[in-house]
Formats: sequence, structure tokens, C-alpha cells
Amino acid sequence: MTAPAWSGLLVVPARAQPREVLTVAAFPLMDEIAKAAIPAWQALHPDVELRILMRQYADHHTAMTTALSTAVGLPDVMALEASFVGRFAQGGGLEDLRQPPFGIESVRARLVPYAYDQAIARNGAVVAMPADIGPGTMLYRKDILDRAGLAPEELTRSWDGYVAAGERIKARTGAYLIANVQEIKDILVADGLRPGEGVYFDTESRVLVNTPRFERAFEVALRARQKGLDAKVQAWSNDWGAGFKQGRLATELSGAWLVGQLNAFVAPQTKGLWRAASLPGGSQVPYGGTFYAIARRSAPARKQLAWRFIQLMTLDPARQLQAFKSYDAFPALRDVHDDPFFSEPVDFLGGQRARLLWRDDALRITALPVHKQNKFAEEVVQTELDKVLRGQKTIKAALADAEQLLLRRAKR
Repeated sequence: MTAPAWSGLLVVPARAQPREVLTVAAFPLMDEIAKAAIPAWQALHPDVELRILMRQYADHHTAMTTALSTAVGLPDVMALEASFVGRFAQGGGLEDLRQPPFGIESVRARLVPYAYDQAIARNGAVVAMPADIGPGTMLYRKDILDRAGLAPEELTRSWDGYVAAGERIKARTGAYLIANVQEIKDILVADGLRPGEGVYFDTESRVLVNTPRFERAFEVALRARQKGLDAKVQAWSNDWGAGFKQGRLATELSGAWLVGQLNAFVAPQTKGLWRAASLPGGSQVPYGGTFYAIARRSAPARKQLAWRFIQLMTLDPARQLQAFKSYDAFPALRDVHDDPFFSEPVDFLGGQRARLLWRDDALRITALPVHKQNKFAEEVVQTELDKVLRGQKTIKAALADAEQLLLRRAKR
């Protein structure tokens, strides 16, 4: 029998075409939110693999800083925490999303105003798309206030009232008003900014710390410390978590997202004891938030795909709502804000419909322009506050010294 003509030949199957890969660099929770969107992405782009690169928060932002400066290892899309958006914007390393093929200005009205404004660079470029926000809120223990005979309005009416209420809480229940008076200072230095002002510098890099705004912040924080109203513990420390679990902290000033953290792992046993209110004295400040950006020197061929991914994550109501329900990522997309989920009771807050409060407060917040020396300024101001709290300096001397240090760094 004659062998077939092809006998002994190696048959090589046709090689599959390599799939295009879109890389997204993220940090914890943002990576989970992105992974949850993979099925939706694949339905839209079956030939493009979505690859999520995750690093821990600090490592991620350090890696993105290095990548932007060297153009090595740039992802197609990078997730950024709010404080880094301003810093990176000034380096010119991020795409201006106003330009084609992006056109972010066409969707501005659909986004929470302060979140959009937070991504505007000094030259008018819009360098990132907001994904979620952190409206500021006061969380308080209803059981502690009840024992002290206080209504929540007595804490929120004014900052002087907040401190006075703290005295009654301490005297009648033994609980501290707050974990650390630094939280008070952080809000008051960022509250009531005028146009063109950042927290520490204005748009011309003039230093703003030796001003009545900072004097007031230091004065209220010092008064609360002198009256023994703070537990002198730092956020996210073991003592901070223990204070919540043991009912030693009556209030906490933070972002709305903290409710999810308390419920998930910080103090789940306190479920039902907490309530939410607006910040004292009508203060309106943001606590973080996350954005997506595209590096200017990332692969040009995938920029349009990168923008489509960003649109999926930020302009698709289903994606925004899923991130909110699963990860407490409060939506920057206003299209979602009338969803029935916002009106549902929050079990951890004793059935309070707190999402409606946070939604309304978010619309009153104004953006905080971020200067490239903001991190250094934060450290300087906190060091000077610590000296005031220890009785080593007067408020005026501390702020004058802070001003001198920052003047030398302002325009570097």
C-alpha cells in the first residue's frame, strides 16, 4: 500500500493571532473594581485582553511617578488617588483629556463638579477622569450621645459647639470626642477657600499658612487638646481601631467611605450604633477619591482603547453602581445619584438613609488645588501644630516658622 504523499511531514497548525493587551495599573480596591468589569469589557472588545497590574497604594504611586519621568513601564491606563492627580498634572506627563480623541468636556455636566475641577491643571488641561469621590462626613455614636443627653445638632451647629459638646460627652460618659485633634485642623485649614487658593499655596505659589484660616484651625485643635477631648491616637493604628471597638470614641471626621471600612473590618461589632451627619460648622471638604489617567508618552496605538476603558468605568451607570454596592466607591457619575440604592437604609448606621446626605453634601464641596509642595507643607504644618499642642510654641510663632520654611520651597 502506498503511503500518502504527506506521510512523515510535520503538520503545523495555523498560529493564532496574538491578542492585543490593554494594561491598567491600579492599587487595592481599584484593581478589584477593574477586574469586576472584565466581562463587560470582553463583550465590547473580545479581541483585547484587559490586564490589571496591582501594587500596594504607596508602591503604585511611586511606580507611576517613576514611569512618568522615565517613560519606562508606562501602563495604558493608570488609576490615581486624588492627591496625586494635582502633583502629576504639574509635571506635564498626563494627557489633556479635552483633546481628541477624548473630549472630556462633553461629559462635564454628568460628573460631580468638584471631582471634575480637581483634575484641572493650571494651564486648563483636564488630566484625569474622576471615578469615585469621598464626601466628608461626621460619624457619631448615637448611644454615646444619648447617654450624654446630646442631640447631634449640638455637635454640628458650629466648631465651638462641637468642642463644647465634647466636654459634656467626656464628663458624662468618659468617651473621647475624637481620635486626634489633627482631624479638626485638617478640615479647618481646607475649609472656605477663596478662588485661586489651595490649602497651603495659591496659584502663584504664594504661601498661605500664616493666615487667619490656619490660626483658627490651630486654635480649635489646641482648645480640644487642652480640654482632654482627643484620645491622641493616629488613624489606622491599632489603638484607633480599639477605640471604635471599645466605644471610647464618640465621633470620627472622615470620608463617607469609612462606613464600609468600619463595617468590614475595623469595628463590625458596632453595627447599628453609628449615625452620619454633615461636618461641624457647615464645613465641606473632600476625603480622597480616585481617578483614571492616560500618560502622554504611553503607547499611541492604544490611547483610544484606553479612553474606552475609562469611559466604561466612569460613565457606565451599571459599573459605577456595582463599584458603589460592592466596594463603597461613591460614584462621581451623577447619572447614578437618583438610583433607588441611594434611598435604601444603611444597616451599619441603624437604618439611616445616609447616602442621600452624602450625595447632597458632595455637590457643595469645592475642589482643593494641589501644589507640587503640598506633601512637604502638610508635614511642616503638622510638625508645628505638634509643637503648639506640647506647649513649645505659640500659634503665631508656629505659623510664622512654617511660613518661612515653605517660602524656601514654594517655587522649587
